Amino acid sequence: MSRFLFVVPPLVGHINPTVGVATALVDNGHEVAWAGNPEIIASLVGPNAAVFPCATPELGDGRTPDMRGPAALKFLWESFLIPLAEAMTPGVRNAVDEFAPDALIVDQQAIAGGMVANALDLPWATSATTSAELADPLASMPRVAEWLAGMLADLQARLGMPPVGDIRFSPHLVLVFSTIALTGLVDYRAGQLRFVGPSIAARPPADDFPWDWLDPQRQHVLISLGTANIDVGAQFLSESARALAERPHIQGIIVDPAGTIGETPENVLVCRRVPQLELMPRVQAVVCHGGHNTVCEALYHGVPLVIAPIRDDQPIVAQQVVDADAGVRLRFGRANADQIGAAIDKVLSTAFYWYNARRVRDSFRSAGGAAAAAGHLAELARTAEVPRYV
Repeated sequence: MSRFLFVVPPLVGHINPTVGVATALVDNGHEVAWAGNPEIIASLVGPNAAVFPCATPELGDGRTPDMRGPAALKFLWESFLIPLAEAMTPGVRNAVDEFAPDALIVDQQAIAGGMVANALDLPWATSATTSAELADPLASMPRVAEWLAGMLADLQARLGMPPVGDIRFSPHLVLVFSTIALTGLVDYRAGQLRFVGPSIAARPPADDFPWDWLDPQRQHVLISLGTANIDVGAQFLSESARALAERPHIQGIIVDPAGTIGETPENVLVCRRVPQLELMPRVQAVVCHGGHNTVCEALYHGVPLVIAPIRDDQPIVAQQVVDADAGVRLRFGRANADQIGAAIDKVLSTAFYWYNARRVRDSFRSAGGAAAAAGHLAELARTAEVPRYV
């Protein structure tokens, strides 16, 4: 049996897909440990998880609500991902020294793991918790791509790490938690991509959710912008509530972590948090920002989407949904109640979207999920001859 070290950033959406993979590895007799923020990891994995602490700074101040495109990307790397890599590197190195893993599983945004593994000639896999990077979003922005490559080269030089290629992607194995049915044709990167579909693990039950509120005689729509978009979501959520007020035949569940929505009609339930996975089989549409986890969880249950992407990878994920004919896209900053309501009506009443959501669902479920990912990792640890970057 082998030992695996998961290297993760302090981001719930990036840790969640790895939880099921870790469970599958343990079930198959392997040993698992984690490197990252102990508090966040323990809250998702459980208090008995073996966690090697790493310093994990917060996302820096200055990210304004209207920041988009290259400016948002530049801010993300300069203010969070590069400082995160510098802060995590000593902790990852210590975890490797103490745990002696046979292989590492490294989130795309926790690049310290790839740098340490490469420096020590250890096999490692990329955990691609979003498929957006695989579409090479910087291909049309060569100056931005050149800037990012320079940033990564400078980082490795400062840390005394051997220079490598694109440290976001392992040369051995890239686990993609999606399928080609959603992503379309992507760069196969010398064959190391493995499309395993979503890795969905059970989460703690939410005992306080009012399940009796759901009327079986009405359709249900879940509206969520995730937990990282509180600063920009108030207007969109309020407009969504207005759209639902005009549609009494629909019950809407709106996730409002900041409590920004005031009085709502009787067919709208506002919650600071919801048991999202448990709700998915009971809703007929999901309105969201295009977060990869929410999109995949909806499509895993065959639920079509209305997507209003905000920033980061969300526009790419939203376009994947549109290209797969599994949902409708809105412009986040301009979406009003009429537009949101019309989009909800469209996905609820058009069999075309339901058919394609189920087509993606079938591809997800046949891809193998966490069990398939665990199998690829076991094979990597057993057979890998560590190839060097060129």
